[in-house]
Amino acid sequence: MIELDDIDRALLRQLAGDATLNAGKLGRAVGLSQPAAWRRVQRLRESGAIPARRLDLDLERLGFGVTVFLGVKLAAKGRVSLEDFERAVSAIPEVQTVQHVLGLYDYRLRVVARDLADFERVLRRRVMTLPGVGEVEANVLLSEERRPGPLGGPAA
Repeated sequence: MIELDDIDRALLRQLAGDATLNAGKLGRAVGLSQPAAWRRVQRLRESGAIPARRLDLDLERLGFGVTVFLGVKLAAKGRVSLEDFERAVSAIPEVQTVQHVLGLYDYRLRVVARDLADFERVLRRRVMTLPGVGEVEANVLLSEERRPGPLGGPAA
C-alpha cells in the first residue's frame, strides 16, 4: 500500500473529477508548481495507485440503452475451471465487467445491450451457453449515481 499525504489525495480527487487535467492545472488546483505536480502524478502511476487511464463512454448515446447485472452461479464447481469460465465470459463484447464474488453467486457481470430483446439474445445465445453456467439472476439497471469514493469528490 502506498503512503498518501494530503496533496496526493487532493491530486487524486482532481484526477477523479477530470482525468484530462494536465500537470499545470493540477498544480494550480492543489498549490504546487507544474513540475512538482507532474512528479507526484508520475510517482502515483509508478506505484500502481493510478493503474490506467480509461475513457468513460456514454453507452446510452452509443446505442446501448440497457444495462443488466447478472448473478451467475456455476453449476458444478470443480468440473469447469474458473479460468475457463472467466476466459469465455470475457470474450463476450456486451459483458463490461466480470467480478468473482463471495456470496449467493460466484460471479457478477455487468452486461450492456441495445434493448431488452438484444439482452435476451445475449443471455440465451452467449451467457447461458458458457461452460459451467448454472443459475442466473438478472437485475436491470434503472438509474445510476456515481459516488466520489473514499477520497471524496473533486476539490473545488
